[in-house]
Amino acid sequence: MPDWLLWLIAAGVFAAAEAATLTLVLLMVGGGAAAAAVTAALGGPVLLQFAVAIVVTFALLGVVRPVAQRHMLPGSGTVTGAEALIGRTAVVLSTVDATDGRVRLNGAEWSARSLDEQQVLPAGREVRVVQISGATAVVYDETDDRSVAQNEEQAP
Repeated sequence: MPDWLLWLIAAGVFAAAEAATLTLVLLMVGGGAAAAAVTAALGGPVLLQFAVAIVVTFALLGVVRPVAQRHMLPGSGTVTGAEALIGRTAVVLSTVDATDGRVRLNGAEWSARSLDEQQVLPAGREVRVVQISGATAVVYDETDDRSVAQNEEQAP
C-alpha cells in the first residue's frame, strides 16, 4: 500500500475521531496527516513526511485552532438579542409617553414608552434605548430641556 494512502487513511481516522471530542485537536492532527499524504504523493522520503506532518500539525494548532474556537464559542462579551439594542438610537414614529408610543429601532417598528414619566416625545425625535421590557423599548431623550435643567439644579 502506498505511503500517501496510509497518511490519507490516518487523516480520515483523526477527522472522524474529532467528532467524539470536539476539541479541534484531532482535526488539526488530521490536517498534518493530510499534508504528509501530499508530501508522500509528491515522492518525499518517509522522514520528510513525518517532519511535514509534525510541522503542519503544530502550525494548525497554533494558528487555526484558536481562531476556530473563538468563532465556535462566543465569549461572555458577546451581546445578542434584545440586549444588543440597549444604548442604540431610535426615531420616534408616533408620540411616546410613559405608557405608549412607537419607535423605529434597528430597522423595525417597536412599541415604546418613555423612561421619564414626564417626558412626552414627539414624532421625529431621536431617542436613546435604555431598556427592553418584553417587546417594548424603554427610551429616553437626552436632549430634553427639562432633564438638562433638572441635572443642572442637582449639581453642587
